[in-house]
Amino acid sequence: MSRVAAVIVAAGRGQRAGGDVPKQWQMLAGAPVLSWTLEAFAAHPRVAEIVLVVHPDDAARAAPFARAGVVLAHGAADRAGSVRSGLAAIGAADHVLIHDVARPLVSARTIDAVIDALGTHAGAAPALAVTDALWTGAAGVVTGTQDRTGLFRAQTPQGFHLEAIRAAHAAHPGGAADDVEVARAFGLDVAIVSGDEDNLKITMPGDFDRAERIMRGRNGY
Repeated sequence: MSRVAAVIVAAGRGQRAGGDVPKQWQMLAGAPVLSWTLEAFAAHPRVAEIVLVVHPDDAARAAPFARAGVVLAHGAADRAGSVRSGLAAIGAADHVLIHDVARPLVSARTIDAVIDALGTHAGAAPALAVTDALWTGAAGVVTGTQDRTGLFRAQTPQGFHLEAIRAAHAAHPGGAADDVEVARAFGLDVAIVSGDEDNLKITMPGDFDRAERIMRGRNGY
């Protein structure tokens, strides 16, 4: 059986979410967003190790998680650098799941789907097909339409064979939107698995209320 590690990227500042502290440290249903995200992976029986990548300014705030067995790594100036730091901190694993801390509602089913797909692919990630009409626009008016055929909304965790994604990041010049882009630039095949509408990314202030409503609907928090 393969050994799976998870890298939780939590070094960003998340200014669009508002608040006095970065969004991962803001409260959601009585606990910091980061706590819910970590719990989703800590509770999963197939995840053997968790690396939490935090901003150096948050090291003291993250210390209790280290005492609970989470490996801490310091983030870099951009997301790619933070991911590389997390990958370097993994002890021993065959596969890695790279996840945005701002997606605290990731389900065990989604995690399983990504891990399962790594049995036949170098990478795998959840996504949702785009179903809405797409427009182009400028100066507040519609300028055209865009074909949505074959378009997907990407989610995390994005899973990979560990040594392959380490090599892909080492070779990449930077500026990628996510780890799937890094992997594909290195020639790795990435499978699409079914995403989950509940696996939202907290980005704007209203997303906290939406996430809490989903949590109440799931388990009564």
